[in-house]
Amino acid sequence: MLIKALIAIVLCLSAGGIGATVTTPAIPGWYSTLVKPSFSPPSWVFAPAWTFLYILMGLAAAMVWQKGLQNPQVRTALVVFLLQLILNMVWSFLFFGMRSPLYGLVDILFLWVMILVTIAQFSKVSLPAAVLLIPYILWVTFAAGLNFGIFLLNK
Repeated sequence: MLIKALIAIVLCLSAGGIGATVTTPAIPGWYSTLVKPSFSPPSWVFAPAWTFLYILMGLAAAMVWQKGLQNPQVRTALVVFLLQLILNMVWSFLFFGMRSPLYGLVDILFLWVMILVTIAQFSKVSLPAAVLLIPYILWVTFAAGLNFGIFLLNK
C-alpha cells in the first residue's frame, strides 16, 4: 500500500505542479489586477490548500488501487479519477494560462461533476477513499464560486 500511496500522491502533486507552471507567473501580474469577490482568500492560501488536497486525493486513489486492478470497479474508478485530475490540471491553463475566467468556469463545472462521479465510483470500492475526497469537492465548490465571481466582476 505504501508504494501505491507514494506513486498516487506524486502523480497528484505532479498534476498540481504542471498547473503551477502557468499559475505562479500569472499571480503577481494578471491575477493581481483582477477584481475579486469579497470572499476571495489571500493568494498564499492556495498552495498549502491544494498541496493538502492533492495528498488526500493520492491517498484516496491508492486505497482504491489497493483493491486490485483486476476488479472492473477499481479500473472504472481510477479512470474517472484520472479524468477529473486532467480537468483539474487543465483549469490552470484555461484560467491562468489563457487568462480566461469564462473557460476556467466551464472547466471547473465539468471538474465538479467529475469529482462527484469519482466520489460515487470510489464509494463502490472503498468508502474511506470516497470520504477523503469530500474536502476536495468542498474546496472546488468554493473555487467555482470564486471563479464565477471573478468572471462576473471582470467582464
